[in-house]
Amino acid sequence: MSRELQIPSVPSKKESIHALGLTAICFGFFMVILDTSVVNVALPAMQHDLHGSLEGLQWVVNGYTLIFASLLLSAGTLGDRLGHKRTFLTGYVLFTGASLLCSLAPSLNILIAARILQGVGPALLVPSSLSLITHGFQNPEKRARAVGFWAGSSGIGLAGGPIVGGLLVETLGWRSIFLLNVPFGLLALALTMRFVSETPRTTTQKRDLWGQACVIVALATLTYALIEGRSQGWISLQIVGMFLLCIGASGGFLLIETRHSTPMLPLHFFSSTAFSMPILVGCVLNFGLYGILFVLSLFFQDIYHYPAALAGVALLPITVATGSTALISGRITARLGTRRPMIGGLAASCLGTLLLLLGETGDSILLLTVGEIVIGLGCGMTVPAMTTAILNTVPKSQVGVASALLNASRQLGGVLGVAILGSILGSLSERSAFLAGMHIALLLVALLFLLGSVLISIT
Repeated sequence: MSRELQIPSVPSKKESIHALGLTAICFGFFMVILDTSVVNVALPAMQHDLHGSLEGLQWVVNGYTLIFASLLLSAGTLGDRLGHKRTFLTGYVLFTGASLLCSLAPSLNILIAARILQGVGPALLVPSSLSLITHGFQNPEKRARAVGFWAGSSGIGLAGGPIVGGLLVETLGWRSIFLLNVPFGLLALALTMRFVSETPRTTTQKRDLWGQACVIVALATLTYALIEGRSQGWISLQIVGMFLLCIGASGGFLLIETRHSTPMLPLHFFSSTAFSMPILVGCVLNFGLYGILFVLSLFFQDIYHYPAALAGVALLPITVATGSTALISGRITARLGTRRPMIGGLAASCLGTLLLLLGETGDSILLLTVGEIVIGLGCGMTVPAMTTAILNTVPKSQVGVASALLNASRQLGGVLGVAILGSILGSLSERSAFLAGMHIALLLVALLFLLGSVLISIT
């Protein structure tokens, strides 16, 4: 992945960031990715302790991802305005403080609120982390190695999340998965303050506050309608109103972006299918990956009655395969181009999802494991290809915006995957209803993976 990321040279007072500073920067990215996967195996324990519903568990996952996706586009320019070190530190403080609040939450509603606050941190932290590396390493070879370290930290976070979460839940309880962030966060904050230099402020662009507000309203209302629709009724006044509000906010956002002098989303990007298709692929990919992780974590613990640690082990094939393949598949993309790896990766993910369905239907752990591995290989193959495809279609001056848009699209896909598949699952207390919903959910994911592969192949 790091081989294709074209990062322009930026003058810097130092040739490189101190090793401890680079470690702190990459550790922040690692913790953010870890937190997206570590929570899944703790969901049944949270439900039991806080007496939550399936909808409540969806909000625990999506509250974090929703605000992360909503703020990514505007957070990237905030670092240019205020300095990336300051923005990075602010994100770290919010993430660490909100993690403490999550660990102390006395009810599910307070936990959800803390998770929403926690999601603000990554939106500030992730774009700034790469910018700090860009400014800190003038030498292209050293910069490439640093970016590789940065990208590798996300793969480790994704792979380690389920097993770390499972072990912590089994030994110390679900609150420990959040409490663990606090001491490590404080240490990383100290290292960043000591060993990372501030970047120059480089923009005076007018902020697109109304556009940002419309994005938050549109995503929040859509997520609410998808999660709560099953329990409140899809044609109830409240759910229909949320869908209408989402449509209105989306229309308002598009209108604002066409008239704003410096829009947070340059709409002209989408005139090219070479740009718009990888954005769609990112959304589809995370819809399937996040949705499957959510479904499988509940399946292993509520249907197979695995303890949390064993459920974490059961999820390792998909996370390890995704993370490890993403680290090495950049070479394949460099050799074959971006189109064929995306087509093959999505097709493999479709096949893996169908194997999951067969494994669940036939009660076969072997098929479930093979299905997870194939999905992970497919997703890991697709990520570097779609990232490179995006970066190849925009001028270097707009790489940051394009990268933020891809990340926002992926996070949106994760939000929709958990919301829609969760609404399909049915009741956690009724085995037959859960399994019937799981069949439909997996078929939907397989269909979307296949559709994405076909669309890439014909465009």
